[in-house]
Amino acid sequence: MFLPNPIELLEKASRSAEDFEWVANEIWKHQIDKVSFLQEFTVQTCQKGRVHFPVQFFRDFSFLDSNEYVPADVFESSGTTGSLSSRHPIYRPEIYRFSFEKAFTARFGTGPFTIAGLLPGYLERSNSSLVYMVKSLIEHFGNPGSGFYLNNFQSLEEMLFQASEIGENVLLFGVTFALLDFAAFLKEPLLFPITIIETGGMKGKREELTRQELYELLALKFPKANFCSEYGMTELLSQAYTIEQGKFICPPWMKVEIYDLHDPFRILEKGKYGRIHITDLANMDTCAFIRTDDIGKADENGTFEVLGRVDAGDLRGCSLLYS
Repeated sequence: MFLPNPIELLEKASRSAEDFEWVANEIWKHQIDKVSFLQEFTVQTCQKGRVHFPVQFFRDFSFLDSNEYVPADVFESSGTTGSLSSRHPIYRPEIYRFSFEKAFTARFGTGPFTIAGLLPGYLERSNSSLVYMVKSLIEHFGNPGSGFYLNNFQSLEEMLFQASEIGENVLLFGVTFALLDFAAFLKEPLLFPITIIETGGMKGKREELTRQELYELLALKFPKANFCSEYGMTELLSQAYTIEQGKFICPPWMKVEIYDLHDPFRILEKGKYGRIHITDLANMDTCAFIRTDDIGKADENGTFEVLGRVDAGDLRGCSLLYS
């Protein structure tokens, strides 16, 4: 049995810090009661109160209960390193749609936009949460020229020119290596405004870059672009976007905290570097409390930065840039 009125819960969590904590506690009690391996892990930690669970739980355990519930979708990580993929069952897709649409419009507005997706490595799969999101955004906020451009740089360039000529607001979602490949394809810089949203992911095709190095390289071919980065993963139903200086801001039902790299139960002060722990209340049907393999720091104003990955962490398909 799932918690009722999920959208109302997320809206309530958005009102204040106190409401966030109330909703988080309700979800915590529900998940510990309903998911046996989360309960067992909690008992083993001997901690009082909420704990964050290793992100690998989405790989090592199943949230599926075919005897009672059948998910509408199951998102999977790409598993490019040869390791097992994470699997995230989606029982109520309306929660995911609410989450990514609200986060998107809060950052970029309601459009309309001409939205292009340059997502090789994801588009070829039928169970990518990123493709699901971008496809839905195209359907709800996209102009007629919007769509995916897999390995068709010429058509993408033509579409961008056409959209700019009639004054359309252009957004380009792109995997990092594909954006660099597209920039290399262009013979001349594109001298019109465009918003480029990089979603991470070198896939072993190029050396890792800092986010600033990436933006500087892309600016050579997109000198009038606004650059933004998206922080998301298969295991989350919420996304954070950068607003300035590489700092991410969460939607109000998502919270990032930084914990000691060697003590998963010791939270660090603001401004200290450590492991990113995420409370994503949109994950109310699976696991809302996640200990990631990413390193970062949180600021007093609620933003956070991503600095890289824990050395011992398993690499997911969408590896993150170093900031």
